[in-house]
Amino acid sequence: MKKLFYLSSILFLSSCLTLDENLFNNSKLESYKLDGYTGEVDFILGSSYSIPDSLVHLFTLPSKAAGESSATTIYAIYIGDIVQIATDTVIMYCHGNKDHMDFYWQRAKLLANTKSKNRFGVMMIDYRGYGMSEGKPTEAGLYADVDAALNWLKTKGLSNERLIMYGFSMGSAPATKLSAENWSMKPEKLILEAPFASAETMIQDGSGLAMPGDFFTTLEINNGEKIKSVSQPFFWVHGEADDFLNIDSHGAVVYNNYQGSYKEAHRIAGAGHSSVPQTMGFWNYTNALGDFILRP
Repeated sequence: MKKLFYLSSILFLSSCLTLDENLFNNSKLESYKLDGYTGEVDFILGSSYSIPDSLVHLFTLPSKAAGESSATTIYAIYIGDIVQIATDTVIMYCHGNKDHMDFYWQRAKLLANTKSKNRFGVMMIDYRGYGMSEGKPTEAGLYADVDAALNWLKTKGLSNERLIMYGFSMGSAPATKLSAENWSMKPEKLILEAPFASAETMIQDGSGLAMPGDFFTTLEINNGEKIKSVSQPFFWVHGEADDFLNIDSHGAVVYNNYQGSYKEAHRIAGAGHSSVPQTMGFWNYTNALGDFILRP
């Protein structure tokens, strides 16, 4: 029995030593297919959610993290009329840790149908190393890549008051950090779906061992602490059946630590890590988001 425990512990420790890499479960692409993508996705929307080609813009951005001597080229998608960005409200969607923008395209389209078709603009990027974006994923790169998108929106005339930050899963890290700190833009509101509390908590949840997280990873992500510096209105949604990021040890910690002006919680019974929109129902999901975004 002791030998079995020892072996399982060694296997766990070995896997945790690569947490930095495993957090970034990225996949590469030769081209983006969007609606033509035939790989795995969480859900597929009906034709009523389709977006006109004229409002889908694929382009590249230069991203340069602190200490880097040259920029990394990343890919971005903007859904909406670029000419009207200065007068639109824009959702900056920070996707999760797996795959690429083709995988999250259905989610971006869903946001573009919040309240009514193209009521809000939607911005999405592939972090470095994801999809067609160059480079290798890093924590510093994660923040720099999202900030590159914010800088682009700023150059198009978008004001802080019209920026909504949305982070899903791993995307909760850049969404929370850039909402708390002064980067290219500071969003008016923050939305987090299935956020994780910290790299430390991920270690403890996975191991059941009372050992410091920095023994296994150099990641410094700590949304549970960073959220304390967020003053903007905050919308939190998390599936109660999430078996990847436990709602109590991760999401609820982030929600409870928020000390800002306004917060609302949506605990979705029966929803797993990736099924909140489907379990809520697409209309209920977008309506709740829209009510929050439009709230004075």
